[in-house]
Amino acid sequence: MELDLKFQNLKNILKNLKSVAIAYSGGVDSTFLLKVASDVLGDKVIAITAKSSTYPEREFKEAVKYIGEIGAKHIVIISEELEIEGFAKNPVNRCYFCKKELFSKIRKVADDNNINAVLDGSNLDDTSDYRPGLKAAKELEVISPLKDAGFTKNDIREMSKILGVPTWNKPAFACLSSRFPYGNEITVEKLSMVERAEQFLLDIGFRQIRVRHHGDIARVEVNAEERSKFFDVEIMDKVGNELKNIGFKYVTLDLLGYRTGSMNEVLSEAEKNSVKALD
Repeated sequence: MELDLKFQNLKNILKNLKSVAIAYSGGVDSTFLLKVASDVLGDKVIAITAKSSTYPEREFKEAVKYIGEIGAKHIVIISEELEIEGFAKNPVNRCYFCKKELFSKIRKVADDNNINAVLDGSNLDDTSDYRPGLKAAKELEVISPLKDAGFTKNDIREMSKILGVPTWNKPAFACLSSRFPYGNEITVEKLSMVERAEQFLLDIGFRQIRVRHHGDIARVEVNAEERSKFFDVEIMDKVGNELKNIGFKYVTLDLLGYRTGSMNEVLSEAEKNSVKALD
């Protein structure tokens, strides 16, 4: 499907919804969705951002900045995942608990403001990975207009660039809970270690990064084209020493580089199917 046709489909979907509340993180997808929704529906749009220990402060500040540029109404709520029963133990369907809590709170805000529909920024590419959070969205009747209109991640970036949306080339981001192997307990202290480590890598010039928390070990993922930076002994020493100061005993580089959902690579089909059986 041609991009302009997808874009028209998206605008038609939004127009028919009449008023929307968007789960807004400040990422590529939700910022694009917010921009288009605001253009189509004007003041019938509310962006809702959830603050928690799994959401880095840098991401929140950027979200606020983008909201200011778009000019939409913004509501900030608290959604502390670690207080959800079962979440901190980090089961394979962890994201289900998180999204259930998040979308329930957004739904309430939407109802309180007489908003017709709750939207998220899921796109077609999200259906190709293991994402138990989609089940929670389905249960709470959250609409994914980007996916329904046929948008892929690349489509969103391309159209964002055309429209002048500032996040068109922003690196992909996922909540900090995705940095922990399933079954490893998630704590505020561990989340803080990951956030500080990733912020350091960003500060010294890396763009697309993940610091996976494997107990005493930090497994650093960077974009494939950025791996060669670690051929510089000074960079290796700087990263190794800083991450040790943060609290890791050992610092490693993932030779395959950054890839979305790398923690899911170790899941067996039985584990994936056990969660899908809940659908």
